[in-house]
Amino acid sequence: MSNSGLPFDDFRELISQLPSQSEFASEAVRDREARLSKPVGSLGRLEEIAEWLAAWSGKAKPQIMRPLVAIFAGNHGVLAQGVSSQPQSLTMDMVNNFAAGGAAINQICITNDLGLKVFDLALEHPTEDITMSAAMDERTCAATMAFGMEAIAGGTDLLCIGEMGVGNTTIAAAMSLALFGGQAEDWVSLAAGEDASILSAKIAAVKKAVALNEGNLRDPLEVLRRLGGRELAAITGAILAARAEKIPVLIDGYVASAAAAILLAMNGEALDHCLFSHVSAEQGHRLLLEKMGKAPLLDLNISLGSGVGAALAAGLVKTAAQCHIAMATAEDAGMNGRSVS
Repeated sequence: MSNSGLPFDDFRELISQLPSQSEFASEAVRDREARLSKPVGSLGRLEEIAEWLAAWSGKAKPQIMRPLVAIFAGNHGVLAQGVSSQPQSLTMDMVNNFAAGGAAINQICITNDLGLKVFDLALEHPTEDITMSAAMDERTCAATMAFGMEAIAGGTDLLCIGEMGVGNTTIAAAMSLALFGGQAEDWVSLAAGEDASILSAKIAAVKKAVALNEGNLRDPLEVLRRLGGRELAAITGAILAARAEKIPVLIDGYVASAAAAILLAMNGEALDHCLFSHVSAEQGHRLLLEKMGKAPLLDLNISLGSGVGAALAAGLVKTAAQCHIAMATAEDAGMNGRSVS
């Protein structure tokens, strides 16, 4: 550990000592897959998912008993730059809607039998406007990451990451530009119901924020604290905590992916325990996944955040696990020596 005693030091040490997957469980899944009553590879990515789940849960016969959708909600000072047609109060309105069971994510959680937790990250105190100053100081960012790590307290065997925060796709765009380069226009797009003036405001805000911090963005954690937000910091912490405990993670859309990219920039193996649930309708998200080298499970033209894509993908993961552990082997089905088509 560094002797500097700075708030980020513990996270830097933690990410340098990431645990590895279980090769025993992974090999056991491959062995059983080869003996199931179907052609090898015929279930496509479902077979890959089953192996991934086993490798990170450490279970040769992977099961999901306590899946959890964790939604992190934060507000942003950059909203003052006109980057959204929605008022900041909508963030709290949606948090209340989650609590009342009225949102899309609630229905998907019910359908797929998923737990749901919503984390209000000081909504009454938006981060600073990133076009004028750093979003957070190091202590605030580190403390929020630590808070996010508590998302797995109480136990879960599949963590689905979601978020809520008016204006936070502008934050995701600024972070993506800082991490991967290109032009601001590459990373920004309009939300439903927004007009060209808002697109221009988003592009201008992203350009100004990145230019303001030029020279201070080589450290991914500095990208997070200067250009990010509380929900992104908490997501980064939650993903890191899940890795430390070998809990598989499903990452949702653009904002959650931008938070995950911070860890990938720090350690190329930091997201091996994660799958990216879907590619959202925002052009920046598709580009971000390409830059990260990640293939999404779903492409449904969804632009709603709040964990919707991750919760939908959780159904696929549960299906992959059930197929693997419950299908008969060719021997059990009396099919030995005969091909399965």
